[in-house]
Amino acid sequence: MPAHDVIVAGLGAMGSAAAMQLARRGLNVLGLERFDIPHAMGSSHGVNRIIRLAYFEHPAYVPLLERAYALWRETEARAGEQLLHITGGIDAGAPGGRVVSGSLAACRQHGLAHEVMDAAETARRFPAYRLPDDHIAVFQPDAGFVMSEHAIVAQADQAMAAGADLRAREPVLSWETTAGGGVRVTTPKGSYEAGRLILSTGAWIADHVPALAGLAVPERQVLGWFRPKVPERFAPGAFPVSIVETRLGSCYQFPVFGVPGFKIGLYNHLKEQGPADSLSREPTPRDEAALRAVMREVFPDADGPVMALRTCLFTNTPDEHFVIDTLPDCPQVIVASPCSGHGFKFASVIGEILADMATGTAPRHDLGLFRLGRFADAGRTVGP
Repeated sequence: MPAHDVIVAGLGAMGSAAAMQLARRGLNVLGLERFDIPHAMGSSHGVNRIIRLAYFEHPAYVPLLERAYALWRETEARAGEQLLHITGGIDAGAPGGRVVSGSLAACRQHGLAHEVMDAAETARRFPAYRLPDDHIAVFQPDAGFVMSEHAIVAQADQAMAAGADLRAREPVLSWETTAGGGVRVTTPKGSYEAGRLILSTGAWIADHVPALAGLAVPERQVLGWFRPKVPERFAPGAFPVSIVETRLGSCYQFPVFGVPGFKIGLYNHLKEQGPADSLSREPTPRDEAALRAVMREVFPDADGPVMALRTCLFTNTPDEHFVIDTLPDCPQVIVASPCSGHGFKFASVIGEILADMATGTAPRHDLGLFRLGRFADAGRTVGP
């Protein structure tokens, strides 16, 4: 018999949630992380991450989000620490643009409470915003943010309290199937066997899943925090989280919280892609300039001194949807990555889904959008 029921490789947002859910079910869980728990080398850091129900990416995400909210509240109740902060959320842009039209589609299909505001009404309600006159905003009151590093710590703590063996600074070098239908994982410190393996290694997923080579592409992102010139407009309670389409690209932002500055990021940033270990984690003046340019476009009152710049990684698929599936011909190996820069908010529910998959329980959610085989359906090669 294998020494472990399940090995979880990668203990960021998804992996720590899966380890927690599995350990609560009484399974013998080994979790392996190549860096610290938590760490700032991947995709699950930067103080907080947006959570929202008006999901412009695809309406199929909304049922997952509704469950994610419930599970985040359960985790924070067990932790005795608030992890989920509700601020309300804005999706803004041209009326026919992807963000606004997608947000409205999700709201209408799932009956979500929402309001549509023109640029003038948006500025009246939330004075920090300066939208072009022909743009509109969709306000959804349930949006907010999850405390990213604190959430990972809470999930890891609860996993270990339930009996999971979590180990930092122990990278997975290789894995293979065994004659008994399980898996063997090799690290610099040893070799471990289990009945199931969950691969949730984020920007390094293609190193462990050859089928994702060229399909899971790491991209360098930089987050900036800037001291507002009019601080009260960016305070919690006055400023909702938001995603705004601009002529410079889509940006995402948060009220002042955790760092003494307004937080902003630019999707696809400088479009720097490559292997995770080759992408610089050191922010540059060029990074700051890119963030300031989009900030001045929509949030001119935030254009004060920089307080912090931090680099993280997105790992993008061609269609920007997740991969949550078992490997072809290896049903004992479950892939839970990449997430194309919008996955953190789902970690609580994906952890539950992964625990279901690892224990032979049918997940309650439709995962068709996240099949690994969809790339082959589109004419891309998937498999060894």
